[in-house]
Amino acid sequence: MNIAVITGEHGFREKDFDAVFQSMVGIEFVREDMDDFVDDPKQQDYDTVVFYNFHRPYPTEPQAQAILDLSVRGQGIVILHHAILAYPDWDVYSEICGISDRDDFDYFPKQTLQVQVTDPTHPITKDLSNWEMVDETYTMKSAGEDSTVLLSVDHPNSMDVIGWTREYGNSRVFCLQSGHDNRTYSHPNFHEVLRRGILWCAK
Repeated sequence: MNIAVITGEHGFREKDFDAVFQSMVGIEFVREDMDDFVDDPKQQDYDTVVFYNFHRPYPTEPQAQAILDLSVRGQGIVILHHAILAYPDWDVYSEICGISDRDDFDYFPKQTLQVQVTDPTHPITKDLSNWEMVDETYTMKSAGEDSTVLLSVDHPNSMDVIGWTREYGNSRVFCLQSGHDNRTYSHPNFHEVLRRGILWCAK
């Protein structure tokens, strides 16, 4: 299957980040800036699009249309780490993420988290055990009752829910708050959850 990974407006170690997707057997990826994705003639061919961008506060009209087109076509949407904070003043993106007031947040690097598998029956988390990892956390409102909670933490410097699914338009959506740097990228459970989330969103 083919996926696009959308970046921009936030720095990261490209080699470490790309290695996550390069190791996913059966998944071919293209990483591109949001504006390059807008102009990508293969845009409609991606099974899932992973957002790892940080554009704020609103999308341009072409960016907004490209995201809306995904939901019309039913392509998978994964919202990863700081992409949950992108476009905070665009209500549509808040509906895709399932969180309102996304501009009201704080962040804490290098936090040690005890990740709890809240739903052990979902295809993304099935048969996974709880795990410990170090990651950057956000304090903000968690996903609401119209989302399916998969992963949670009990930490004073983190939102309670860090992994959840929902639907928007014809698309499946998976949101994962984790994913700041290689301390997280290299964790096997993070890798597996992200891989399964990409596949689940692609139906």
